[in-house]
Amino acid sequence: MKSFFVADITVGDELENEPFLIQDSILRETKDGRPYLLGTMRDKTGQLAFVFWDIPSYAESWTQTGSAVLVTGRVVRYKDALQITITDMNQNLEPTLADLLPSSRRTQEDMIAELKEQINSLGEPWQRLVTYILLDDAFLRDYVNAPAARNMHHAYIGGLLEHTLSMAALANFLANHYPYVNRDLLLAGTLLHDMGKAIEYDISKSFSFSEDGRLVGHIMRAVVLVEKAAAELGDFPEEELRHLVHLIASHHGTQEWGSPVVPKTLEAILLHQIDLLDSRVQGFFDHLANDNGEEAWTAKSSYMFGTELRRPDGFDSAES
Repeated sequence: MKSFFVADITVGDELENEPFLIQDSILRETKDGRPYLLGTMRDKTGQLAFVFWDIPSYAESWTQTGSAVLVTGRVVRYKDALQITITDMNQNLEPTLADLLPSSRRTQEDMIAELKEQINSLGEPWQRLVTYILLDDAFLRDYVNAPAARNMHHAYIGGLLEHTLSMAALANFLANHYPYVNRDLLLAGTLLHDMGKAIEYDISKSFSFSEDGRLVGHIMRAVVLVEKAAAELGDFPEEELRHLVHLIASHHGTQEWGSPVVPKTLEAILLHQIDLLDSRVQGFFDHLANDNGEEAWTAKSSYMFGTELRRPDGFDSAES
């Protein structure tokens, strides 16, 4: 049973067999050749740095990213942030994931209702296709639980749907702001672009990649699902399908970032920029919420931005 949550931990706390998930870790050696583990722990309330000196060799196989562990140690302050100095760590064979995996602050019921509103606002043939895919009971169950990423942004249960709905609001705004935008195409692409992440991530232990995620990836999986659904519906227009597939295939923006093709249409350019904007802004908030520093600037550098970040006036991590 969990006694200490990250959000409530203070300097001097003594932890004994406290459950955490390893968010990230790296094995290093001291100058005299002794191995030690450096990384970040997490539970549903946040993240906390750790160091495990003289890590025993038997522990190396189960101290990877996503591992559920039981931690004994003391909380100290290191470089203006809290850190666990671990004296013992054991494998947690029966973790209570509800205590360890973070969740969206929005309820699933609220987000599903908003998703249905967005789908119902689509014209045909888009509404029928998106309904057929996303509102399928079996798929929707995985879709509403999936994270949008493993750690960079929206890395929590429900994060994928929260990210998608935020993007949908931006898509609707920009479709009215710029001329010549096919609003139905842009919104359909927004709602479907990341749906492959419902298959790409495995949340049974942590936010790790599934076998399909490693071998296929969410972009290719989404393209396959869209083309399969269109074929099963039987009468989806070929030209509209091609444009929709292009949006999904190009939404990462560059081939270096994983897109098979780069954006070549107005809607594809908008979708990429909307995705980039929403992921970067939430990534900013997520880093601030997970940073244990107490100064105006974060104690740790952001992986996303490569620098420390300044907290906005009035920022409260509990509301981010």
